Amino acid sequence: FIVKDGDVHLTIDPVFHFELGQDFNDPTEFSDTTRFYHNARGVSVRGDLGPRFSFETTFYENQAIYPQYLYLYSQRTGVVPGQGRIKGFKNRAYDFSWAQGNVSWSPATWLNVQFGHGRHFVGNGYRSMLLSDNALNYPYLKFSLLSPNGRWQYTTFHAKLNELERLPTGEAAESLFYWKRMRVHHLSVDLGRVQLGLFESTIFRNIDSAGVRPFEPMELNPVIGLNRVVNGSDGDWTNILGADLKWKVTDRLLVYGQFAIQDADRQAWQGGLRLFDLFGRDLHVQVEYNHADPFMYQARPAVMAHHHHGQPLAHPMGGYVDEAVVIVDHRVDRFLFRAKVNLATYHVDGADSLNYGSDLLKPYVPEPGPDGPVVRQLTFLDLSASWLMNQMTNMQVQLGWRGRDLTNAPAQLQSGYLYVAWRTGLFNRYYDI
Repeated sequence: FIVKDGDVHLTIDPVFHFELGQDFNDPTEFSDTTRFYHNARGVSVRGDLGPRFSFETTFYENQAIYPQYLYLYSQRTGVVPGQGRIKGFKNRAYDFSWAQGNVSWSPATWLNVQFGHGRHFVGNGYRSMLLSDNALNYPYLKFSLLSPNGRWQYTTFHAKLNELERLPTGEAAESLFYWKRMRVHHLSVDLGRVQLGLFESTIFRNIDSAGVRPFEPMELNPVIGLNRVVNGSDGDWTNILGADLKWKVTDRLLVYGQFAIQDADRQAWQGGLRLFDLFGRDLHVQVEYNHADPFMYQARPAVMAHHHHGQPLAHPMGGYVDEAVVIVDHRVDRFLFRAKVNLATYHVDGADSLNYGSDLLKPYVPEPGPDGPVVRQLTFLDLSASWLMNQMTNMQVQLGWRGRDLTNAPAQLQSGYLYVAWRTGLFNRYYDI
């Protein structure tokens, strides 16, 4: 549905995700008794009210039965990865909703103000080691400023994040979740073929054992780096500094990278490249490597970690991880083909339940336990072939396969999932975890 009347432009589109699949590597009882599915219905509304004001909102209602490894992940965290807080539905199924939206105002060519409920991504890779769209949506207020020559851009936003823990129960049936606020700054400069960026995120502790703390004025600080100067690397707030780079070497080769630091012992980085139109055809290749040190993104207490509602705000596997990603995309008219492989080494806490640096839900400790973590090797293969029906909503009919092989892990964490889907795709879903 489209309305055009002068400076007023309005579109209303149905959005959905209908999927049916079978896991051929599931050795549990569910392999014979359950057909996995995702049934999502919703609507997306977008509008421009003149040249300075715009808005958008999207809502999904979902019911789904996921393969075992995703089911167990959701049981542990209480959320479907990046999509919604779960409640039980017909035995093993989940019911959840997903909503995002914003209103945007540009009072001048150099200033944009946006208030919304969503998420953000900093960087040029498949992953981000600074801030990614992996976690759930959150409310935010964002300001973006552009220099007169268009080369410098400064973005700062204030967000409210939640934790899995709830506040002490009062008379309400469901008490509020513990919450905290985050301030993010990003300064970027366009030097032609090279773009450089500086990043800072600060998570403020707003609740402690005594209750809600007085408002911290530094939450309103708009200057990048100043929170680090005030707080240091071991203060009461969780502060991460970083940088990102994009270099257009040629019209067909792009190199990018990131670096993040929490303190001298906890760092993360990314390096990658993209190749476009190989062999003169619409064939693109992306190669990326990601690394996070042990205890990166953790904090003491654990509620101050770099996560939102139990999900990391940077790499979805948390800290203490090395990962290589290769993505090949090919398009022939309306047919889209994609092959993606993730090769990751990550570490989980062992039988002693001590903290070895990967689980952001545990409080940071300066020294790991004596026995060492359980080392797991993940091989995740994602193959899909799609027919693009509507480019505006990314409506596709898709046939795909997601294979998951994880060493030193129980059988229910393996997967070989074949599926067919008819869906619109307006946001990313990360199941390669």
